[in-house]
Amino acid sequence: MIDKYIPKYMALENAVFVKKIKLSHQMLYQCCLCPRQCNVDRLAGQVGYCKAGNQAEVSHWQRHYGEEPPFVQNTGAGTIFFAHCNMHCVYCQNHQISQQQVSKNKVSVIGLADIMLKLQQEQAVNIDLVSPTHFVPMIIEAIYIAKNKGLSIPIIYNTNGYDSAKALELLEGIVDVYMPDLKYDSEDAALSYSDVSDYVYYAKQALLLMYKQVGGFKLDKSGKAISGLFVRHLILPNNIANSKQVLDFLHAEIGNDIGLSLMSQYAPRYRANSFKKINRVLNHQEYQLIVEYAQQLGFDKCWIQELTSSDVCFPDFEKPDVFDFKF
Repeated sequence: MIDKYIPKYMALENAVFVKKIKLSHQMLYQCCLCPRQCNVDRLAGQVGYCKAGNQAEVSHWQRHYGEEPPFVQNTGAGTIFFAHCNMHCVYCQNHQISQQQVSKNKVSVIGLADIMLKLQQEQAVNIDLVSPTHFVPMIIEAIYIAKNKGLSIPIIYNTNGYDSAKALELLEGIVDVYMPDLKYDSEDAALSYSDVSDYVYYAKQALLLMYKQVGGFKLDKSGKAISGLFVRHLILPNNIANSKQVLDFLHAEIGNDIGLSLMSQYAPRYRANSFKKINRVLNHQEYQLIVEYAQQLGFDKCWIQELTSSDVCFPDFEKPDVFDFKF
């Protein structure tokens, strides 16, 4: 374990940061921030599949205790929830802000930097960027501004995994912990449940690149997450083979030194009740099978949930107190 950790972006020279900002904003001209490559001119106000425009949009930000324990400690993760998404998961727990746009606020890069600094002032242990993919240029610029105003806590890139290599390459040296989902090992399932025909291919490529950049998952002496790859997998009912295949890929192609979160909190929210196979909560037997399989493969940095999580781990972005649960 590491005694004192200095976030990666602290060592990045301003000239390198400025170059990354310029290159990332060029990607908005014919948007290719994610594998969909909509090629719309977001700088001119056009929008593609995700509906994101030329400014970052934040739905909610706060010190948040709903992440895994290494990311919250005693004072919470500094979580920033971005509006919109480049996937349309039928069971999305954040569908109010990813699909329905219940709450969205356009924020300048200076405003986004100020949010990061306020979260640090409130003693958040990190900056936890939720659904950041479609706002990468604004995020890079905001971190640059915040760094030069005193930001000094780790950056967590909390993503659905559907990320492009080109965008991830610009994040090298900025992100400390990559926290991607790996939802599926079946393109058919990804298309049926998330409206993505090539999710598995691109998510696997993204995870390999993330690992190349940041390596295995590391904690400091207090048990706080500071760097590395941390993969989340939400186990779906009637999809045990899919979950085993996900774990097989992680074990064989990346390794067991990553962090792994096996999530039992699935419930048929949003539009999932229209899909017979996933129109119920996960049962104990299904979850235990995957937990035991991960143990057999040797994942020793593995976090698990109680099955009651399916009743409590869902935010309501229409309420002032969005979150009232802990992981």
